[in-house]
Amino acid sequence: MNLRRLAVLASVFASCLAASGAESVSWQPWSDAAFARARAEHKYVLLDLEAVWCHWCHVMDATTYRDPAVAALIGGRYVAIRVDQDSRPDLANRYEDYGWPATVIYGPDGTEIVKKRGYIDPPGMAGLLRAVIADPSPVDYGDNPPEPPAAGPSALDAGGRAALTGQWLGGYDARAGGWGFVHKYLDWDCVELAMRDAALGDAAAAGRARDTLRLERRLLDPVFGGVYQYSAGGDWDEPHFEKIMQMQAENLRIASMAWAQFGDPDDRKTARLIHGYLRKFLTSPDGAFFTSQDADLASGEPGAAYYALDAAGRWRMGAPRIDTHVYARENGWAIAALASLAAATGDAAARGEAVAAARWIVAHRGLPGGGFRHDERDPAGPYLADTLEMGRAFLALHQVTADPYWLRLATGAAGFIGAHFSRRGVPGFATADTTGSAFPAPRPEFDENVAVARFARALLEETGRDEYRVMAANALRWLVAPAVTGNRGFAVAGLLLAEDEARTDPLHVAIIGRKDDPVARSLFETALRAPTGHKLIEWWDPRTEPAPRGEDIYPRFPRAAAFVCSNGTCSSPIFTAKALAARLRPAAAPY
Repeated sequence: MNLRRLAVLASVFASCLAASGAESVSWQPWSDAAFARARAEHKYVLLDLEAVWCHWCHVMDATTYRDPAVAALIGGRYVAIRVDQDSRPDLANRYEDYGWPATVIYGPDGTEIVKKRGYIDPPGMAGLLRAVIADPSPVDYGDNPPEPPAAGPSALDAGGRAALTGQWLGGYDARAGGWGFVHKYLDWDCVELAMRDAALGDAAAAGRARDTLRLERRLLDPVFGGVYQYSAGGDWDEPHFEKIMQMQAENLRIASMAWAQFGDPDDRKTARLIHGYLRKFLTSPDGAFFTSQDADLASGEPGAAYYALDAAGRWRMGAPRIDTHVYARENGWAIAALASLAAATGDAAARGEAVAAARWIVAHRGLPGGGFRHDERDPAGPYLADTLEMGRAFLALHQVTADPYWLRLATGAAGFIGAHFSRRGVPGFATADTTGSAFPAPRPEFDENVAVARFARALLEETGRDEYRVMAANALRWLVAPAVTGNRGFAVAGLLLAEDEARTDPLHVAIIGRKDDPVARSLFETALRAPTGHKLIEWWDPRTEPAPRGEDIYPRFPRAAAFVCSNGTCSSPIFTAKALAARLRPAAAPY
């Protein structure tokens, strides 16, 4: 399989090289030098922010940027920059509402003039380029909200929580299913929030979650495995065929959680199909993970006919290109997802794959002070997402292995985040390093700050260290500001999850017993399958380990015991996995 894949990749790479020779536009990488040239030559800067897996990016490259009129306009009055958005999280976060492809035009001084979303045909692009030359006045898109006050609230009041819950519920498509009315995909935060409500007995929330999980199966590739990015047209039957890591990882994580909560074998099958795809297509020879697989077999050509073939038919034609960059951020997503699969199913192989990838990233992407690079060499950065997602991955590994090594790495990552991405005197964490100078100036991104808040809160539960309470509050203070949430529609589920976790204790199960005791292990694995994502599972061996958070509060027994704890009190000891499972299942009893 690996040899076959390498042959396909070599073929596609050769075709890409051949095509690049025919380009009409002379593209440059993003750099200070490109903007310096624009200033010196009194030219505008055109940014083509693309994705290597993106069908319409390929189409635009093959049509618009090879059009003689467009090429002449760019060559005469513009400096042209092309960036793969996966390679630059700072630029991708800044322009995520405009892509992919995203087209941004700057003045010679770096001022943003115009931003456009998606494919632009040759006449449209030529008209846009001429219009900027004729009138370079910047367009105000209203997408730079005012900064929240440093002393603002770090929690929602009851009215604010109800308003955001209404926004979230208002985004559910009762006709076609799922959240959103144009693009159809599994919005992982929305489904996780619905699953949390379902575990509390909300039957309507259970229905929304399970319907979305069922419909998302239409976007699974039954031949190679993996999940397509989304379906267009307001239904689930027009897939865009690219397979990007975040979609694989988050679908795998949610399907694993759903299997633990609902016990539907189709959710377990979904998880297996995605896991198999990661193994076969996106795992590097070193055990780390690649970034994505292209939508198209031939650049810019529709892929429906190819994806309708069986395995033999596809392999006769080849396979779409795989982006073999190994980014820390993408590996963090994959590791956390595999840890979730291991927790839900007891899959030791998945746990081993997660550990192998994490060790590779530590060895090859680590930075002094606990942080991580994005790639082998970064043109800018460091970026928040790499250290953040690896920190969350380490915490997930700590939960499924009970190995304190991973907790030490997670706290190291948190320290790096505080040192490099907090904004002095202003709430929120910026998407790139704030300790140096960078253009454009880094600013916060919503989903990253949600992840910081959840990561910090989980570390608080693990360690009892108040610095993580402060970190979570800093992220939440930016997130809850009306200027930040007001235009997000239903995409506030992550904030509702983070805010709920900040207000409530997790399900806490402590296992007291030897690490070589099979009964203790069975208790531990049963606790990992508890049907909630908001949980703290600890396994403490008093013979060899210090007590968690220095709290030696558990009685000793001659055999392994489990305790279910909350609000400073713990249950009576539980000695069997069957009894522990019975104690943990009531949260999911309606299903």
